[in-house]
Amino acid sequence: MSDKAIPVGHIPSGLFIVCTIDDAGNKDGFLASWVQQVSFDPLLVTMALKEGRVCHEHIVSGKPFSINIVGDDQASYLKHFWKGYSPGKDPFDQIPHDVSDLGTIKIKEARSVIECKMVSKSKPGDHELIVAEVLGGCDLNENVKSKTYIRKSGLDY
Repeated sequence: MSDKAIPVGHIPSGLFIVCTIDDAGNKDGFLASWVQQVSFDPLLVTMALKEGRVCHEHIVSGKPFSINIVGDDQASYLKHFWKGYSPGKDPFDQIPHDVSDLGTIKIKEARSVIECKMVSKSKPGDHELIVAEVLGGCDLNENVKSKTYIRKSGLDY
């Protein structure tokens, strides 16, 4: 393992479930850890997204998507997205959630939810850097602390 990769893995991040609903009503989601606010005005966040990942086409087309912020004690649905799910299966069939007026998924157990749409992207490395404008959001479980994630190395999730 590269010596320089170890401290990069120690950069703390949150854990997030990024969700989309396509025009046919199919729901998708994936576990993300590289999400960060980057602007106050307009309110913008960035997210690293690997090309070919579920939700990729939907997000880069500029359609609304949600970033569900995982709380400290919310391992039930986190594990579901960590291990993945079969193609064609609704990943939310056992996860309590609502669909917002913007057409995004709000996981009821999430700490909070950010609704956004991509406004620009770049590909500086093996992941695309998505810049997204915040369209809405809600604080679902205000007494829950956001989960913090520290990796062993900057060369692996």
